[in-house]
Amino acid sequence: MTTARPGALTAETLAAGWREAGVEEGMALIVHSSLSGLGRVEGGATAVVESLRTAVGEAGTVAVPAFTWQVTDPDPEWVGVPDEAVEKRRAAVPLFHPGLETTSMGAIAEALRTLPEAVRSAHPQASVAAVGARAEEITERQTLGWAIGRESPFGRLHDLDGHILLVGVGHDRNTFLHYAETLTPRPRRKVRRFPMLVDGERVWIETPDIGNDNGTYFPLVGREFEEAAGIRPVLVGNAECRLIPVRPLVEFAVRRLTELLDAA
Repeated sequence: MTTARPGALTAETLAAGWREAGVEEGMALIVHSSLSGLGRVEGGATAVVESLRTAVGEAGTVAVPAFTWQVTDPDPEWVGVPDEAVEKRRAAVPLFHPGLETTSMGAIAEALRTLPEAVRSAHPQASVAAVGARAEEITERQTLGWAIGRESPFGRLHDLDGHILLVGVGHDRNTFLHYAETLTPRPRRKVRRFPMLVDGERVWIETPDIGNDNGTYFPLVGREFEEAAGIRPVLVGNAECRLIPVRPLVEFAVRRLTELLDAA
């Protein structure tokens, strides 16, 4: 048994913190997180994942975004036949596979993704990894276009009456606000571009998806929802943590984002 450093969080104290934030056994939970925001954690990201699994119990599920932004066109503005330099940069872009590292999602997401029992959806850029009772169900389907829309792990978490746990991060990291925007009448849009193998040939695929917010509306909408729903942050270690119910957030955010986008 490892003895925790003085002042360090342990898997046990973290699990108690998640319960104080409102996490219950049996929940389907997607976690957006900052390990450094928690402060010192004995066992690091692995202990955080262990504590989350303890908090939801055997009947629960913990999911994380496992996005792979390295699987993207390094020269998206290039039109027409690529020159040698562009061709070389594009050839260096990796193909997605289930073991591909999540380079930008943080240590906690990567610790969950690398668990032997973790499963992962198959989108080249916007995959989700999960462990627990509903992990297969959550990750089994994700369309290439509108990867954060209805036919995705986010849509399934919505249907399962899931929850979002924000750990030391704000609503600019809350992917369910992107999901909500896909349900608005006039969402902002972008094009995803990534390589795939099709019949053994490496080809570049273009798909539509929801556009980036870049802090424009999501922090405001998230804050307004918390105020309307009476959600208060709970301090776990050094991190402000918020447990957000998916369905009420989406209902609120669709209405509010529609207003904001119409007024823009």
